[in-house]
Amino acid sequence: MEGDAFVRPASVDRIPTEFQYWTNMKEAGAQKRRRRLRMLLGFDPVLPDELVRTFAYSYYDADPVAEAFVEDVYLARGQAAGRALVDRALECGVASIEDAPASLRALFAEVETEPAWLDWEKVELGARVWRRHGTHVFSFAGAATLEGYHECSVAKPLAFTGAYAGESAHRRFLETVAFWIDVSEPGGLRPGGTGRKTALRVRLMHVFVRKRLLRHPAWDLDAWGVPISQADGLVTLMAGSVGLVALKKLGYRTSREEIEALMHFWRYVGHLMGMQPRWYPPTYEDGLRLLFTTLEKGAKKAGEDGVVLARSYVRSYAPREGDPPLVALRKRLEYHIELGYTHFFVSSASFRAFGLPDPGLWRFHPYAQAPLVFALETARKHVGRIDDWAERFARRRAQQWLDAHLGPRRAEYKAVETFTR
Repeated sequence: MEGDAFVRPASVDRIPTEFQYWTNMKEAGAQKRRRRLRMLLGFDPVLPDELVRTFAYSYYDADPVAEAFVEDVYLARGQAAGRALVDRALECGVASIEDAPASLRALFAEVETEPAWLDWEKVELGARVWRRHGTHVFSFAGAATLEGYHECSVAKPLAFTGAYAGESAHRRFLETVAFWIDVSEPGGLRPGGTGRKTALRVRLMHVFVRKRLLRHPAWDLDAWGVPISQADGLVTLMAGSVGLVALKKLGYRTSREEIEALMHFWRYVGHLMGMQPRWYPPTYEDGLRLLFTTLEKGAKKAGEDGVVLARSYVRSYAPREGDPPLVALRKRLEYHIELGYTHFFVSSASFRAFGLPDPGLWRFHPYAQAPLVFALETARKHVGRIDDWAERFARRRAQQWLDAHLGPRRAEYKAVETFTR
């Protein structure tokens, strides 16, 4: 569990007061979960204390390179001017911009410099594995995010900005899906690739929001760390890679090699987005250990904000007043399907705590698919042509799903200008 050398120096070595890992691990329930996972996984799911502390310190690590540019341009000239400058640099290169700010040149120099650990073969394999899960990965990732809504460091930025509550919840989720598709396209992360451009736009959106949240009088730096921290980013990367073992319940047969390729793929996506944590899990086992640490460290103090966010996610699939009859019918069906997936992937304790609706018989919908998925996965693993067909089909289906929901609009990745509180 040595991992790689720290990429960036510590911003500050302090631990948020809501990081309750060591207190929680003394409880009988945590030790029971530890024993159960040790039996299930065949190894102890607990990280050494030194690595847990390193992870905890990361709640105060942000993205100084991108922040310098946002301070220079976004906050001084406005978000629109900053986005226009970045778009021009992405399309024509920084050299095309006369008197480009030094902070912009530094940002692009970082993005365009490949880290020493980068392995393009693993990146492309990881992207292919992600694509192969099709729309199932959308349902999993959307539902898995709800587990984070217990924690203030995750829930408060969304609650303050209103980005994932009410009517905006579905639109923001669709933008996230568009991001997943862009970064996982073949060659999408290469120089000039759509995924690389999207990753940088999302990075700057996060930095803009972080800078404004840090100035918010209600942001509790001592309790939560910095908004959209390196620690929260690392958890997101692990959930999108190691977390996909949860899809084995749906019949997927993802190998250890493929999971570790996913970890490498998301590590590079994270690098482009300014997520360069002090320590990145080098193995599948360490990735699971980090997720266990995340689940056990929480103070669970997000309260009503977490409840509102979780319910908004589920309701975002429901029909809206004024929808044409066929659209309303499709949305009603989709709502029940997604509610079934949410019940399938979210822990029963969280499902109850958020007061989510009973899915009824739709709770069995994911189980009904598992035999078919398992059969296709088995055929895919043994016949190369089926593997290629399955990947193309899943990729096409994912794009069709996004087009059907997003319509003629395109993802903008624009930060919220006015906070809801």
